[in-house]
Amino acid sequence: MTALQESSLTDAEFSRISEMVYKHCGINLHDGKKQLVQARVAKRLRAGRFESLSGYLDFVANDQSGQEFTLLIDAMSTNLTSFYRESDHFRFLQEVGLPEAIARKTKIGDRRLRLWSAACSTGEEPYTLAMILHDTIPDIERWDIKILASDISTHVLHVAGNGFYNADRLKPLPQGYATRFFRPANLGGVHGFKVNPELMKMVAFRHLNLIDDWPFSGPFDFILCRNVMIYFDKPTQERLVNRFYTLLGDDCVLFTGHSESLTGVKHPFKYVRPTIYAKS
Repeated sequence: MTALQESSLTDAEFSRISEMVYKHCGINLHDGKKQLVQARVAKRLRAGRFESLSGYLDFVANDQSGQEFTLLIDAMSTNLTSFYRESDHFRFLQEVGLPEAIARKTKIGDRRLRLWSAACSTGEEPYTLAMILHDTIPDIERWDIKILASDISTHVLHVAGNGFYNADRLKPLPQGYATRFFRPANLGGVHGFKVNPELMKMVAFRHLNLIDDWPFSGPFDFILCRNVMIYFDKPTQERLVNRFYTLLGDDCVLFTGHSESLTGVKHPFKYVRPTIYAKS
């Protein structure tokens, strides 16, 4: 048992961790997260056999490789996701967003589509996008389509890159999607299902801290940043939303999570529907 498990995290220790995490990736660890932080940091202390929290935090701050900070952020991150999560967004894509984008681009002879899943977690969101694209665009082989899928957690990116899920994970998918877009597979002796190659080749998984500089310039047709901005304070949300605006093409769309609100965030987006915004 670590010293941190034996006693409560002090206010000073919690403030130090919160400040480090906020400066690194914009996540705002408010007081309600104190118990969660204590439990998750204790795991890192135990894994690294650190004798004290202060010694561990000194190590994190001075680790030039950044590897331990990445592991700390992995431990702090909550990665709740599922296929077809917040399904009305995907219905909007199929019924409105994609048909309008395809018509607009076909008119000018442009067959390029770019989508960004900006907090992709274990991959369900970008793979759902790939399935929706295949289901919506009949001549998809004639299009140049790429999905950028990014996350700050290296652990979830590893899972996403494998494209392997157990049967329960596929239950939220529309009828027929599981048999059409997955094949039975085994990973490490575990039976499950693997995303088909034609979907996997559409998705590029990248490690990315949303508050850092971005190594791309767009334009994107659709950006999904869902259920991550709830961890940011309003100034960070505002900076992020306005950066998304600059990366979207005209009449292109940003999706936010249903638990997120842009109330109090200054931005130039046009409201389309709840949690759906267009660049006008």
